[in-house]
Amino acid sequence: MKAITYTQYGSPDVLKLQEVAKPEPQAGEVLVKIHAASVNALDWHLLTADIFLVRFGEGLFKPKRNRLGADLAGRVEAMGSGVSQFQPGDAVYGDIEPFGSGAFAEYAVMPAKALAPKPVDLTFAEAATLPIAGLTALQGLRDVGKIQAGQRVLINGASGGVGAFAVQIAKSFGAEVTAVCSTRNVEQARMLGADHVIDYTKENFTQSGQQYDLIFAANGYHPLSAYKRALAPGGVYVMAGGKTRQIFDVMLWGWWHSRGGDKRLTNVMAHTSTPDLLMLNELVAAGKVKPVIDRRYPLHQTADALRYLGEGHARGKIVIDVFDSEQR
Repeated sequence: MKAITYTQYGSPDVLKLQEVAKPEPQAGEVLVKIHAASVNALDWHLLTADIFLVRFGEGLFKPKRNRLGADLAGRVEAMGSGVSQFQPGDAVYGDIEPFGSGAFAEYAVMPAKALAPKPVDLTFAEAATLPIAGLTALQGLRDVGKIQAGQRVLINGASGGVGAFAVQIAKSFGAEVTAVCSTRNVEQARMLGADHVIDYTKENFTQSGQQYDLIFAANGYHPLSAYKRALAPGGVYVMAGGKTRQIFDVMLWGWWHSRGGDKRLTNVMAHTSTPDLLMLNELVAAGKVKPVIDRRYPLHQTADALRYLGEGHARGKIVIDVFDSEQR
């Protein structure tokens, strides 16, 4: 089978399309024929090791794993012993990263318990956008941010993959949502359901005097002190992504900014959860969540997809089309 591989950290130029052995499912596992995958910031970090801590988990001088790609959607090709919830031909989707990565390929093996049925209303391409970005938005807002109906919620970086889902999920919880994005993405934010939209090229929301019960930062560049100023009493700031400095700031100093008061600054690290994938399915079925796809690339152009992601201006998700990804 064909798969994208890499043997050293670096730019997307180090990626190669190669023939590798087709995996075989073991007990409790499913072999998935991949129809589509999507690109995440995680793939960029694993490829470039721009966050140095990556090297401590993935290999100090070169990556221990030679495959990339977390989000996938496809059809069950075969099952190992003990798998009863799926049958060959079933349409599924999920996040393979905790089990070794490798979604940028024609086939992948992963535990059946980590997969969920593909939402019937979505194509494989659309379903492949959901796992990491959708779970990050859902778990960050619900579990970390403790979102409640009627709260004033601000989504910083509302036009990216995670941010676009965050706007929609926050609205599904009954929040009053303010989206922060660039000029070219203002209309998209409104279409996603944002009650208010701030163009960050014209206004700095941290200096407006307006305060929010929950700030979800899918991207951004403001210092923690500025985010804290924009929080209402009892408010929570949740960092889900951004520049390396922003990530380290909240990991290292979030506790310090949270001390001695009722405002909390923290981060979310999404985890694979089949029940949460099923909740995303429900939101899709109810028409409350709709994936936004910016660009699509064939498997052999995965390097170009990651290069575009690295530019930092994607509007929604970037999809890798592997096999007949427009099927439902």
